[in-house]
Amino acid sequence: MTPGIAFIGAGRVAHTLSHAFVRRGITVTAIASRNPDSALRLSRRVDGSRAVPMQDAAREALVFVTVPDDEIAPLCASIDWQPGQQVVHCSGATDVAALDHARLRGALTGGFHPLQIFSDPERAIELLAGATVAIEGPPALDDTLCAIARKLDMKPLRLPQGARAAYHGSASFAASFLVSMIDEAVAMWATFGIAERDALAALLPLARGTIETMATKGVAGSVSGPISRGDVGVVERHLAAFDHQGGDHGRFYRELARRQLRLAVIDGRLDAARAQRVGDAIDADPGRSPGSVN
Repeated sequence: MTPGIAFIGAGRVAHTLSHAFVRRGITVTAIASRNPDSALRLSRRVDGSRAVPMQDAAREALVFVTVPDDEIAPLCASIDWQPGQQVVHCSGATDVAALDHARLRGALTGGFHPLQIFSDPERAIELLAGATVAIEGPPALDDTLCAIARKLDMKPLRLPQGARAAYHGSASFAASFLVSMIDEAVAMWATFGIAERDALAALLPLARGTIETMATKGVAGSVSGPISRGDVGVVERHLAAFDHQGGDHGRFYRELARRQLRLAVIDGRLDAARAQRVGDAIDADPGRSPGSVN
C-alpha cells in the first residue's frame, strides 16, 4: 500500500503524475503551489485532492516536489519537515542532496524521474506505461517508489548517487536533441524549396524506422547509409553541399559522421583501409588535419 500523496508544484509533471496516480488507484490528497490558482485548478481535476498551502501539503506522508530544478533546494529549505516523512523530487538532473534540509530533519529523501516528455501532459499520461522511471533513495523509500512504478506499469531504473546529471544529460540525445537533428534536416530541405510540413512527412517515417531497428539490432547494428558502406564519394558530396550553405552546417554533419563511422567500424562494416579513407574525407575541412579512426 502506498501512502496518500501530496504535490508541491502544479505544473506539467504534477498534472501528468497526479492524474496517472488516481487512474491507477493511488490517492492524491493535496496539491500546493506558490501560485494558489494553479493548485486550485489542478486539484479540481484530480479526484480526491484539495488545494492547500505548501506547509500543509508538506505534512503528508509522501510529498512529491515538482517545481523547476532551481527552486527545489530553496523550497525544501522553506518547509518545516517532520521525521519519517518521505520527500521526493522529480528532476532528472538535480542531485537528491537538494532535499538535504528535509533529510536533516529526519525525512527520507529521494528521486523519481519518469524518462518521458511532458510537453503535452495529457499525452504524457498515456506514455507513462512501459516507460522507465529513474529511482533513487534509501531502501524504505525505494520500496515505496518501486511500488508506485509497478502500479503505473513503469520500469524502475535505480540510479547510484551522483549519476543524475550524466543520466539526464545523455538522455537528451534520445529526446530533445533528436529535434535538433530533424531541425537540421528540415533546414537543409528548405534550401531547395521543401516546406517544413512536407519535410516532416517524409523524414519522420525514416526516423521511426531507424529507432525500431535499434530495438532489435542494437546501436551499431542499426547504422546505415554511405558512411557504413564506405562510400567516400557520397560523403564528400554531402560535405560540399553542407559547407556551401555556410554557418555550422558542415561542422554539425562532421561531428555526427565521425560518431557514425566509429559505429560502422565496431559493427565490422568497414575494414581499416576503407574506414581511414572515409575518416580522411570527413576531416578534410579547413582548420583540421586528416584524422583516423581508432
